[in-house]
Amino acid sequence: MAIYESPANAAKMVSIDAGNWALRAAGAFDLPAVNEVIESAVLTWEVPARVKRLSVPLYRYSEHDLDFLNLVVAEAERIGIVGVAAWEEADAGDAPAGHSALLLHGIYVAPDQHRKGVGTRLFEAAEMAASLRGFDGVLVKAQPGAGDFFLALGLERVPVQDCSRDYPHRFWKSLKGL
Repeated sequence: MAIYESPANAAKMVSIDAGNWALRAAGAFDLPAVNEVIESAVLTWEVPARVKRLSVPLYRYSEHDLDFLNLVVAEAERIGIVGVAAWEEADAGDAPAGHSALLLHGIYVAPDQHRKGVGTRLFEAAEMAASLRGFDGVLVKAQPGAGDFFLALGLERVPVQDCSRDYPHRFWKSLKGL
């Protein structure tokens, strides 16, 4: 995996060659395609149709979000954007006690690109960004149906300490020893 950016700028990654598609930092011009991928991914979730309809607008990214989040896309030759990942530094209260973390907001992959390694490579890019920025690990607040994906990538469930505050589908991957 080759990264064409200095470690000092790791928060704004990346161009990673991945065969027929590449990962790169997203810009404002990518937002229509990014949001299309997100919508198509959300519509595959096993939740009631009403929940999908109400949720999709909440998952869309705007130009303003780019001021706070790192957005990386997987772009396939002759197809365009087929996957998206977004992350930022986690609040200290969200990370496991005593740890610093990159908070992965989500990985979204176009349904026709599932099981082709796109999501895995997007997660690896988030891991690399976390490592280059000196974080202890990666924290994910996943939608319920994504748990098996994150477990397969070696993340562990974060126990709920406070039911009134903690999101129940949190996962953690320590970067210690990587």
